[in-house]
Amino acid sequence: MILAADPTAAAVLDAVPCYPVPPSGSSPAIDALRAARTGHGFIVGADGMMLVLRRPWLELDYRVTEGPECHSPYGNVGPDVLVFRCGPFPDSFLKAILQHFAEAMPNEAAAFILWHEQTRTFRIEYPEIDAATPSRLVYRPPVLGPGWHLVCDIHSHGAGAAFFSGTDDADDAHSTKIAIVVGTLGLESTPTFMARLCAGGMFLTLPGLPFEDAYDAA
Repeated sequence: MILAADPTAAAVLDAVPCYPVPPSGSSPAIDALRAARTGHGFIVGADGMMLVLRRPWLELDYRVTEGPECHSPYGNVGPDVLVFRCGPFPDSFLKAILQHFAEAMPNEAAAFILWHEQTRTFRIEYPEIDAATPSRLVYRPPVLGPGWHLVCDIHSHGAGAAFFSGTDDADDAHSTKIAIVVGTLGLESTPTFMARLCAGGMFLTLPGLPFEDAYDAA
């Protein structure tokens, strides 16, 4: 069956497929989508529609709608799943990044965490800063070499509160990455954090920080 005669429409449907869930709950097409190294698509079941998004460092199954009110002969899409294929970041990275942010005070600062798919190693990259003040930061994303993936984008709000601004939302709308904001630096209180996963145009709040020993820091 041809879903679209227009080549552009057919290419879109091929790049972002949508599959019904059989009553058994699985099919070769759905299994291939979930096992993919990279890509995304949707599955539709009696309990709703689910986004299935894959990156070399990420597995995300996220239900974006609940099931239809009418009877559906399909199976269930199943529970939400979030797995960081890359694993947690080294705890030493958080300490190094916080030190870098403290040294930039009172201005805001930024850092990226990159992951190499073949060696499964992480590294920190501090970006080139175009403009930095206590309330504004303009910086450039890194140029990635072969095998490297940008996994996490972190920036500070100096002594201000940790929150995602409208500018952050606009910058992150078309990204797949972990975004973290660090606030209340240089004060007597400990740093505060906000962390989210940017995926498929959505911002999903993370319950903690994705560092080895920092899950209770958020």
